[in-house]
Amino acid sequence: MEKRIKKLEADECKYNQIKTSTNIGFNIILTILSLVCVIPFIFVVIISFTDEASLAMNGYRFIPEKLSFYAYEYIVSAGENILRSYGVTIFITVVGTIIGLLLTGTYAYALSRKTYAYRKFFTTVITIPMLFSGGMIANYLIVTKVLMLKDSIWALILPLCLNSFNIIVLRTFFKTSIPDAVVESAKIDGASEWRLFFQIVIPMALPGLATIGLFLTLGYWNDWFNAMMYMDNKDLIPLQYLLIQIESSIDWLANNKATMGVDGITAAANMPKETIKMAIVVISTLPIIFAYPFFQRYFVNGLTVGAVKE
Repeated sequence: MEKRIKKLEADECKYNQIKTSTNIGFNIILTILSLVCVIPFIFVVIISFTDEASLAMNGYRFIPEKLSFYAYEYIVSAGENILRSYGVTIFITVVGTIIGLLLTGTYAYALSRKTYAYRKFFTTVITIPMLFSGGMIANYLIVTKVLMLKDSIWALILPLCLNSFNIIVLRTFFKTSIPDAVVESAKIDGASEWRLFFQIVIPMALPGLATIGLFLTLGYWNDWFNAMMYMDNKDLIPLQYLLIQIESSIDWLANNKATMGVDGITAAANMPKETIKMAIVVISTLPIIFAYPFFQRYFVNGLTVGAVKE
């Protein structure tokens, strides 16, 4: 009997092992895919530090003939504007992500419970916006005339905090990952719905919440359209919209230099055109790159939290 058990264990280990050649092949494939993802961004960073005249003469190169920080100096020359815009973007990203996670999590959790009486009704409520949209004019009138959020920081937060797709994704995660036995046990022990949600459900749902949190963070950080629609106050302009304004100003000067006389031609000739576009990409992307490991940690930790014990 013992020999049979050992044989079964050996066979199981044999089938669970990966051949060395297969492992090497997978590593090579994953390395190539990683380089395909990373090299373009490295190339963008190199171009942003390349001299504009050298770039125009020699084209794009991984090893630039002449380095230059002028593109970043030109952006930083905005001084207080860019620092203030960074602060606005960080604020709306942090606050918006927290509010979005709270609203999305509570809505999705309610829909995931079979005992909730109005589950079908509120599922229909979130499904309709995925199929039909009121349009830009309706959104603008609601935000500015009904909610009175024109030139308010909340005009950059509230329109993005709740999304039908995020609710459906998180509802599915709750239904498949939160066992009914855990919920019933907590209720038998006298836990209220709020305590059940915050102390039991959230720790078990960290992978799903981290995923939705990443979606929200990317959405808030990259948003510029709402600022263009609802913001006239320059003190509340987020980073992305400020960078778009800088790029638009450069393009306008480059296209209309002939109408501005000798000074306009000289200024247009000295402005970075291609390098500043790459510098804008770097400035707007780096914070997200540093934020991703934070979410990645919760992906890993959340997978090991909570289970139904027999």
